[in-house]
Amino acid sequence: MSEVVPVPALCILGATGSIGASTLDVAQRLGLPVYAVTAHRRVAELAACAVRAGARLAVIGDPALWPELRRALAGSGVAAAAGPQALCEAATAPEVGAVVAAIVGAAGLAPTIAAARAGKRLCIANKEPLVMAGPLVLAAARAGGAQIVPVDSEHSAIFQCLEGHRVEEVAELILTASGGPFRTVRDLSAVTVEQALVHPTWSMGPKITIDSATLMNKSLEVIEAQVLFGVPAERVRVLIHPQSIVHSMVAFRDGSVLAQLGLPDMRTPIQYALTWPRHRPGPVPAPDFARLGALTFEEPDRRRFPSLDLAYEAARRGGLAPAVLNAANEVAVAAFLAGRVRFLDIFAIVERALRELDDVAEPSLEDILAADAATRARYA
Repeated sequence: MSEVVPVPALCILGATGSIGASTLDVAQRLGLPVYAVTAHRRVAELAACAVRAGARLAVIGDPALWPELRRALAGSGVAAAAGPQALCEAATAPEVGAVVAAIVGAAGLAPTIAAARAGKRLCIANKEPLVMAGPLVLAAARAGGAQIVPVDSEHSAIFQCLEGHRVEEVAELILTASGGPFRTVRDLSAVTVEQALVHPTWSMGPKITIDSATLMNKSLEVIEAQVLFGVPAERVRVLIHPQSIVHSMVAFRDGSVLAQLGLPDMRTPIQYALTWPRHRPGPVPAPDFARLGALTFEEPDRRRFPSLDLAYEAARRGGLAPAVLNAANEVAVAAFLAGRVRFLDIFAIVERALRELDDVAEPSLEDILAADAATRARYA
């Protein structure tokens, strides 16, 4: 096993979200410097985060908010920048050794690819770049010599279980899911936003919490696993595991299964991504198995949660289908959170977008971004 590659400084894309907050906590505990932090529109939170972390640069995604960010940072010594190009420049700065990609949605795609091309350690916490443009991200990483280390707890688990093994040895990847707040609810027709935002295990932002309630979060992870580990989607299985202790498993062709277990705290996979290939002392204790009791597993109900079948279809089709799946889901979730559509309409909107897709076999980044924009405009 190779030695730890030093990480001179961090760029945290999406620093004001829950993953960003956990990353800042881990960085402080490890003594890792933070070069840049970014956010889309949360100016006050970004400025406070930059000052607290001792960052040299803060980038707001919305260019119109640059004057407000500059005022908020006046006298702090932190430089202010804005816009998509500034995000890419932050992710590729020579001072940066690792980029934590935690921007929710398609906005993180361009800086993620830029970081890969620049040869950074790419700690991917957001699903969208690999779902939308997985082959392009992998090609950029190969060209730039970048390391991709997943931060999603499920993919971090699989990454750890696969270390020292060849993909040809794998029979099946098993992604675990908590089941969300509606695991035992038979009728989803009257689900409210307030009900959907109460997750039984994890503390996350509203979009990812709704994705967990629809199982779309796990559905996107199926596509992400196919891209990251080179295993066809039909050999990526989803199991409901309400205790959220087994983060995922790898079944090998000889009948053995390796699993990675831990308490549900995102600081553990974040720290591993930053310290890979070493397990350093961290803030989260190991589970006390004598106190945990039973660990249970069950098949997901794909009739009540059709997002899984939609994701397997998108993975099988490839091309623009994963990007359209992601974009349609984003606009559907936004509409649900705004009270414009019902919970079950989320599935219907995504299904319609896939059905009406005019596909491209080997899309370029421009094709993907155009399909993303067209899908948002059509189904919002």
